Amino acid sequence: MTATPLQQRIIERIQQEGPLTFAQYMRIALYEPELGYYVSNKTRVGWEGDFYTSTDVSSLFAACAGRQLQQLWEALDHPSRFVVVEQGAGRGDLGHGVRSWAERTVPELAAALDYYTTDIGTGQDALDPATQGLQPHVLLSNELVDAFPVHVLEKRGDILYELYVDQEEGRLCGFLSEPENEEVSTYLDRFAIPWRTFPDGWRAEVNLDALHWIANTARWLQTTPHGFLLTIDYGEKARQLYTPERPRGTLACYYRHTFTEQPLAKPGEQDITAHVNFSALIDEGERHGLHLHTYTTQAAWLQKMGIFEELEQIRKHDFAVIDSTERASDQGQTALFQWYNLRQRVLALTDPRGMGNFKVLILQH
Repeated sequence: MTATPLQQRIIERIQQEGPLTFAQYMRIALYEPELGYYVSNKTRVGWEGDFYTSTDVSSLFAACAGRQLQQLWEALDHPSRFVVVEQGAGRGDLGHGVRSWAERTVPELAAALDYYTTDIGTGQDALDPATQGLQPHVLLSNELVDAFPVHVLEKRGDILYELYVDQEEGRLCGFLSEPENEEVSTYLDRFAIPWRTFPDGWRAEVNLDALHWIANTARWLQTTPHGFLLTIDYGEKARQLYTPERPRGTLACYYRHTFTEQPLAKPGEQDITAHVNFSALIDEGERHGLHLHTYTTQAAWLQKMGIFEELEQIRKHDFAVIDSTERASDQGQTALFQWYNLRQRVLALTDPRGMGNFKVLILQH
């Protein structure tokens, strides 16, 4: 198989500098200038890409995010300029949806809302320079932290080894060795994970970038008297995330909406992701002056933000024909199928076995 341009670059780097930690490899695979997965110009997100987010599933997700921002704006006593910065915004669909909802529903919020978007570019430090002088009231992200590079640990006996990436005859391969970074080797103990009782071969991911991101976020939010971090992602608290029931961890790759377990294949061409340890975000936030406001599932959050009420309003306003004597007409049947599609998308967002089990975290200072 012919190596991708990025794969060849990685091989050359290993030949010159030696093996990489998996986190170093993942950073290159996702963020290498011009060739990394997230920085190339190919379509990555949405139905024509490799994966989709809640915003792609239904515009009502943005309406609920708008409702949450309205509540935070009110908690801050209605600032006349309400600065929201969305990190890892991609195409900007969430921001567009929030603004549209506010203009239709809460014009006072729409008038105050100053919504900026940034994208990840080269990892957790990649914020648009144009936003650096801002004093944000809310930092918002949806499926951002799962895309940060992770270290991978594997248990052998009473020792945790780290996964490294090497090359052999022009092919990338992995091997285990002891971690060089103490922060990696002691990470699981920090959360009292009984990993020594787990079977050999058990794997776990360590996201140190998430800790650095929280620290940077806290400093940025503290440029205002009060502010909020709102982040939505898939993951669990530590004791639910690091369990024997996940013997190979949560590392996953996506290529054209197909799940794979081959992270060393096609670097730059496939997404690589891992579940978020929300205990780490909460604990690190506390260390830097951010206090827990909300931690819940996406399903519970969407319900609280009124997604089913929004859905019912749409039914009454746009699909009244399906409750009329014209239901059997061509127009009525077309509307009925459109309504079923819209309702099914909302059910997908709130499915506790799927996207409904994503987590919503709000920290405040």
